[in-house]
Amino acid sequence: MGACVRLESELASVGADVLVARRGPVEWARVRKAFAAWFKDNGAPGYETELCVVPWPAAGLTELDEKVWFTRVRMTLDHAPDRDAAAEQLRALIEEFAPVPGPGRTFESGPEPEQSPPADHVDFRRGTFHGPVVGVQIQNTYGAHPALAHTGPADWPTAGELEPLTHGVRPARRTKGLPELPPYVERDVDGAVGSAVAEGGLVVVLGEPFAGKSRTALAALATVLPTARVYAPARHVDLRGLPDLLRGRPDRCVLWLDDLDGHLGDGGLEPRLLARLTGRGVVVLATLREDAYDEHRQTSRGRVLDLAQFVELPREWSQAERGRAAGAGDPRLAQAARHSGVEGVAAYLAVAPLLWEEWRRAGRPDRHPRGHALVRVAVDLARCGLRGPLPQEQLVELHKSYEAPAGLERETVEEALDWAAGERFGVLPLLRRGGPRGWEAVPCLVDAAHGDDGLPPLDGALWQRALEIARTDEAYDFATVAALARTAFRSAAKAGDATAMYRLGLLEEGRGLQEEAEDLFRRAAEAGVAQAAGRVGRLLAERGEGKEAEPFLERAAEAGDGGAATLLGRLLRDRAQKWLEAGAGQGDSEAQHLLADLLFTRTESEWLWDLYHRASAAGRTEVARSLGMWHLVWNSRLSGETWLRRAADAGDEEAADMFRYGGRPESLEDSLSYFMPSDTYPLDHAHYGALLEGAGRTDDARDHYRDGYEMGDSYAAYRLATLLEKQGKPDEAKTWYRKAADMGHPAALKALGEPPEKPDTVKE
Repeated sequence: MGACVRLESELASVGADVLVARRGPVEWARVRKAFAAWFKDNGAPGYETELCVVPWPAAGLTELDEKVWFTRVRMTLDHAPDRDAAAEQLRALIEEFAPVPGPGRTFESGPEPEQSPPADHVDFRRGTFHGPVVGVQIQNTYGAHPALAHTGPADWPTAGELEPLTHGVRPARRTKGLPELPPYVERDVDGAVGSAVAEGGLVVVLGEPFAGKSRTALAALATVLPTARVYAPARHVDLRGLPDLLRGRPDRCVLWLDDLDGHLGDGGLEPRLLARLTGRGVVVLATLREDAYDEHRQTSRGRVLDLAQFVELPREWSQAERGRAAGAGDPRLAQAARHSGVEGVAAYLAVAPLLWEEWRRAGRPDRHPRGHALVRVAVDLARCGLRGPLPQEQLVELHKSYEAPAGLERETVEEALDWAAGERFGVLPLLRRGGPRGWEAVPCLVDAAHGDDGLPPLDGALWQRALEIARTDEAYDFATVAALARTAFRSAAKAGDATAMYRLGLLEEGRGLQEEAEDLFRRAAEAGVAQAAGRVGRLLAERGEGKEAEPFLERAAEAGDGGAATLLGRLLRDRAQKWLEAGAGQGDSEAQHLLADLLFTRTESEWLWDLYHRASAAGRTEVARSLGMWHLVWNSRLSGETWLRRAADAGDEEAADMFRYGGRPESLEDSLSYFMPSDTYPLDHAHYGALLEGAGRTDDARDHYRDGYEMGDSYAAYRLATLLEKQGKPDEAKTWYRKAADMGHPAALKALGEPPEKPDTVKE
């Protein structure tokens, strides 16, 4: 290897060499701790966890271990949030821990500074690093191609025995009861890969990262050459001795080079070595990323690529491939086939655990707690069935309802969303945009959440909000959300959650299952849910069972339910009328007085007069004020004032005030001042207009009627219709009668010859 080498991949190889080198237990613990911290800091906590449990290997880690850890170091370098910083940190680890071997030494005390290592080795401890690593060549340690391991085909596994996870295949998310890897799904290029392997030579499966290259290549190999012995060297192992090792061997052999760019150059695969290998019947099967192909294609190290059979593997899956994945019998594959986009099924499965781990760790106070919370809301709403973009305002509003994590103030909403929208591993973000202000959690995160037993169940209030959103927004499937909510509520109700019983009752009521709904409402009401008590009361009242409804309505009213309080008052009023009528019929003067007051604005004047008259004739003095008011309403001022004076002289202070001020004349200006229109009292426009109309100011009146209509007052529209009719404009008048009628005004309906609407029995 030359004195100056570009170490995008070489740096990972050197780092893996340093990590797996033989050393004493104390030094191993130091190295393991330092590399675990590097993995953690650069977005690979899963590798950190695995490394922390690796015990001290007295003889050093194996060649297979080196290959595994090289792959992990390279993946971490490739996908670190800050690749330059990750590379610089790795160079520092190499400089600190690179061993200088000597006979029988374990490197417990570190290298001896005066010892001169042999030639042909890149010593990074004494190097100066400026971007790409510049090393001084010395012999045979972590920088040069290590010598070929002294094993032969008899020690190598067959193609049918290879473990994919230790040969470059990335794991899917862990799911209880399922294997680490889903079953292999046939790709459209499988036939081409198999034919190329059968033909022999150098076969390269080319594609983007996470396209599934390694799995596809290994599956083809196991199908075409299941008994062939497979040698899978670590990156940068010197392969020049391999043809001699295989001389005279009868076994069919395969050289597996995952990430071929790590096996090119001095000691690696080049045209002459390839010719010697293929001359001995060896199939060289490799994978290569497209960016690595572009990097090496025109270089001397990549000259061997001219001799390769390339099979390109698209990252995006075809409809046929998705169909096969959906029918493979593994729920992870079915979800990926249904929810993945251009990233494809393989990337969807491989990136999901990486994204999930990054999101989980982001909730720490020193990371991205607000971004974590916003993603959590989007994921939870998708778990409720709201698949697709959600308005940013909803995410922001709902993330405030979650328990506020520490450090939330560290980032603004805009900063948090920018962080969540950043693409990870060159494939997917945590949140992706949907329109100018819409956001959607990537589906693989949602699927991961469904499979995570450690995630708390969704809160009932969130389910209720999801139902409200789906009911009012056609972009979502309400039936799907309702079905999911029903399952969640039923499970919670079985566990004794009374509020869930009530919410389940609402859903069942919406499906027309009235008996089941009422049973759930009653159970929830008995458990103390005020809303459920109000619902039971309303149902009973609608069926005419007012007396039975009253205790339920009273409990709801006491808890602040205004509608229940109103309905209870109406029921009690009706009961009061019934018994007051009974008492009045028996000649009770108090019942006659109270009944007349109760019906003052609700019944015929003659009956009221009769009731009042009988009560006063029986000597009930308290009826005087009521009779005075009755006379004033019927414009019998002198009679009314006489009765009010009687009541006032009997000590009725209210009657005294009415007598004192009731006779005072009121000017038009006083009335106009009283009804001066404002936004606070929208009905005053119609009243003000009526006064102006009565004063002959019809143009001004018309303007105020229109203003009142615009503010939602049907009476203003009706007044304008009558004014237009008086002015001889029947067509315009009919238009305004129609407007008032559409708003439910009874007189307008009558003017149009339409029956008035009957009031609802129960106001919800």
